[in-house]
Amino acid sequence: MNEGLGDKVKGKADEFGGKAKQAAGSVTGDDQLKAEGHADEAKGKGEGFLGKVKDFAGNAVDTVKGAVDKVGDKAGDAAHPKGTPHMHDDGTTHTH
Repeated sequence: MNEGLGDKVKGKADEFGGKAKQAAGSVTGDDQLKAEGHADEAKGKGEGFLGKVKDFAGNAVDTVKGAVDKVGDKAGDAAHPKGTPHMHDDGTTHTH
């Protein structure tokens, strides 16, 4: 799962663009352009961090879901041991 990929890509693009603006501002002596570049770079770093957080959260959710599924499987196995019949909602029986 890579939910944060878009944020990370956009963040890198903004960082790169910000650095380019800073360089252009330095060459031309345009302090406003340099300031915009710093702001764009900071915004990009924030977007990249957000992407990492989304990835981490998504991985944590997957881990918890996997653990819950395993517990559910074990509970089902304990409730219906192999070789013992159990009744379905429709009244039929089945042996595992």
